Amino acid sequence: MNLLELHNLSIRFRTENGTVDAVKKVSLSMKEGDSLAIVGESGSGKSVTALSLTRLIPTPPAEYVSGKILFLGRDVLKMTPRQIRLMRGGGIAYVFQEPATSLNPVYSIRSQIAEGIHLHRPDISDVDAEIIKWLGAVGIVDPEKRMHDYPHQLSGGMQQRAMIAMALSCRPRLLVADEPTTALDVTIQAQILSELRRLRGEFGMSLILITHNFAIIRGLCERVAVMFRGEIVEYGDTESLLKNPQHPYTKALIACVPQLGRKQSRLRTIEDSWAAVK
Repeated sequence: MNLLELHNLSIRFRTENGTVDAVKKVSLSMKEGDSLAIVGESGSGKSVTALSLTRLIPTPPAEYVSGKILFLGRDVLKMTPRQIRLMRGGGIAYVFQEPATSLNPVYSIRSQIAEGIHLHRPDISDVDAEIIKWLGAVGIVDPEKRMHDYPHQLSGGMQQRAMIAMALSCRPRLLVADEPTTALDVTIQAQILSELRRLRGEFGMSLILITHNFAIIRGLCERVAVMFRGEIVEYGDTESLLKNPQHPYTKALIACVPQLGRKQSRLRTIEDSWAAVK
């Protein structure tokens, strides 16, 4: 049995200016331990697809038009609110791109991680020891002290590490990282991606990485789905797709990535390739 399956999933939003088809007949599957990157520009539908896995998109304004979302064989769209709440965190956990807005500013890091442990792992007797273990696992120095800090006392990189610790402390089967390094500088980006790679290998969890940047997926994700205007336009093995992209939009995205040693007079943009994409 697959860990996750999407079958012809379509989602639209009703707005004052009309209906927007955000996701159109998206189908994909993942086995236990798989890693998948969903790549595309802002507005391509990748984050809406990721949020739909646990029905985090409010309805309305969103509407699930058609399709199925199967997690461990169970249809997420037919789950009760209680079943959904237990699946969020315990089955599928998220790391979002803006840790400063994802963390609650009035609660300590300890309190926020403890909440998830109490809900999804009530058998843990020493919660503080568990929190210290996970903060240490993601590379936070002196976790015994830092767990009592509030979000504003941590740097952006430390906040993101705390978010990853919070997600992993619930021992999810699938971790969804939605642009987890966008707000960080290049050095911290590399550290966070390295931590995700190490932790995935250490704990054997499945991973979905949402990104617009092909440069960060090599070595982290085995497969990649390219989204354009709500549809998956190309899907396959990461190395093969990077070496031999087939769709014009995939080629345009890859061409936007600067590469050391490649001489070019001008960095290409998506607009340069828009005619080919259409």
